[in-house]
Amino acid sequence: MTPKTTYETGLEKFNRTNKVVNIFFNLIFIILALLCVIPVVVVLSISFSSEESIRETGYHLLPVALSAEAYVYIVKQGTMILRALGVSALVTVVGTVLGVLLTTSMGYVLSRPTYKLRGFLTWVVFIPMVFNGGLVSSYFINTNLLGLKDSIWALILPLAVSSFNVIICKTFFKSTIPDGLIESAEIDGASQLRIFFSIILPISLPVIATIGLFLCFAYWNDWFQSMLYIDNQNLYSLQALLNSLMSNVDALAKNAASMGVSYAMLVATMPKESARMAVAILIVLPVAFAYPFFQKYFISGLTVGAVKG
Repeated sequence: MTPKTTYETGLEKFNRTNKVVNIFFNLIFIILALLCVIPVVVVLSISFSSEESIRETGYHLLPVALSAEAYVYIVKQGTMILRALGVSALVTVVGTVLGVLLTTSMGYVLSRPTYKLRGFLTWVVFIPMVFNGGLVSSYFINTNLLGLKDSIWALILPLAVSSFNVIICKTFFKSTIPDGLIESAEIDGASQLRIFFSIILPISLPVIATIGLFLCFAYWNDWFQSMLYIDNQNLYSLQALLNSLMSNVDALAKNAASMGVSYAMLVATMPKESARMAVAILIVLPVAFAYPFFQKYFISGLTVGAVKG
């Protein structure tokens, strides 16, 4: 075996930790992991708890009285849930594809040193990260100027591009794509669009997966755009439907006394807390199943964006 050099021995000295420190760090990571997992377990437990047990004993890590009435209630609302699920899926898929295309193309253009407006447009992209026009101006532009009110595009376009994602793409392309590769393609007569789609994108999977994951989470979890721009309940996303369900259940419960006897009994027996948590579980599951497939690219893309600015 080759003997270790003094330099290697010196590096190993800084990488060593004693058992006490190792145990301390492991305990910290276990606590942080539990802080992330326990709330999800509690939500799942509430969704499988009976409404009576929740009223009597509150929330528990494990169900006091098992019940699937919340999921039965969701199945009974099948048409509404499926329609909202379809809207969420459509918005997420279309928005993610469109957002990735716009963000990567913008980042690629700003990363090229030969582009004359690179400095000016970089500031144009960077300034909204610090300042923004506010909610009133955004609402006016999206509704009056662009006419997106009660349109599926109102759920897609406002979230398609963000300055943070563009900066990540710009940093990735600038630090990863060699200028010689692009120059050789230009000498062969390739256009910029051909270079971007045939050469740049195929070797940029880490940043594409990272931006795609950011956008996918943003679109799937968004309910605020629906609250602002959507009045037609047929265009409600799953998250907006959950928000509406929470508000309506509270309103029905408060006004149960003024309703007819049969309707008041229906409201009294309606699974309120468990139904909310069941819809929340329905929202979380697709993202939870999708994340492990993107984790490798996600971490790689974030590392590249963090090392060089």
